[in-house]
Amino acid sequence: MLGLPTVARRRVTNPSSELEGHTGCQMTDESIWALADLETPWSLFAIGTLAIADRIAAGTRGIAALARESNVDEEALRRVLLHLVQRGVFAETAPDQLELTPLSRQLVGRNSGFDLSGIGGRMAGAYGTLLQVVRTGRPAYGDLFGRGFWEDLEANPALSASFDDMMGPGGHPMPSPDILLHDDWDGVVTVVDVGGGTGSLLAGILRQRPTIRATLVDRPDTVERARVLLGAAGVLDRVTLAPQSFFDPLPAGADLYVVRHVLNDWPEQEKVSILRSCAAAQSTISRVIVIGGVLPDDEARRHPDLLMLVLFGGGECGLSRFAELAGQAGLEVSAAGEAPSREYVVELRLARRRTRTAGMHLRVPRQQT
Repeated sequence: MLGLPTVARRRVTNPSSELEGHTGCQMTDESIWALADLETPWSLFAIGTLAIADRIAAGTRGIAALARESNVDEEALRRVLLHLVQRGVFAETAPDQLELTPLSRQLVGRNSGFDLSGIGGRMAGAYGTLLQVVRTGRPAYGDLFGRGFWEDLEANPALSASFDDMMGPGGHPMPSPDILLHDDWDGVVTVVDVGGGTGSLLAGILRQRPTIRATLVDRPDTVERARVLLGAAGVLDRVTLAPQSFFDPLPAGADLYVVRHVLNDWPEQEKVSILRSCAAAQSTISRVIVIGGVLPDDEARRHPDLLMLVLFGGGECGLSRFAELAGQAGLEVSAAGEAPSREYVVELRLARRRTRTAGMHLRVPRQQT
């Protein structure tokens, strides 16, 4: 809390009548200064970049030894770690001896989102552009880093790998494959995962359903990294890898198109373009399953998603507005609700006025690229 008056800093945890008299409000743990506290977030980014949780998990418990392994100043690291002890991130079992807690265990092997040298640094830095975004209504990521977000990933392979790791097992648990609202997989033979990252969702779907074949569509470097995960899952022989943009024509005629955690990354115009690509590829019996980027109207208001706003001008969309966008793409909402995976799912089909001209597509390629 740089620049915060000493008395105000003290009052976050110890309310003071002196400060209350100056501000005209009662200071509590829920005070405005507590909300403005930057110490804990930046401490988490620092220890995430240094992989401190991984080092403790590997057996290095002393702060002095952690400092030596990390090649950092011991006293500065001690102050950061003791602050995080107070926040419940670590437990101090003896002076300068630390153990993991349920909070810090979430960082073990999953540092990408907190690594300031990778995608974590880009995301943290992007928040500094929030005022400019509010003033202009446009993301300012490119003004800060020299390129737009997706162009930045394309130009920096290490950054792209960090992003893929954060979006995959390195930053999230393996997604549930139970993504259909009524678990109605009968008749689903081919699946296209649009923007499917390194394939963690497809791996789960194909392991559970050995008769299904799939196509994974994503950036070339991401698709190449998917080989490892899909190979380890034993399903690579049933996946066609499609290194392409999802704004380009998609593999046609699949039974199911999955768009998971993609639409919230884009403004409305691009959302419509992605949905239009799906509609152009569909047959009359195909479905599009959208997960992420759409919520019930009242819930969408409670999730403004500022990170998506500052990174690329994206965010969550209420179902009513999403239905309008889908209509612009030639699709209509056929169902919406919580799937067995506990995620909010929207099912789309070709709008009825389009079904007469749809259905002339080739089936999805079945050979691995």
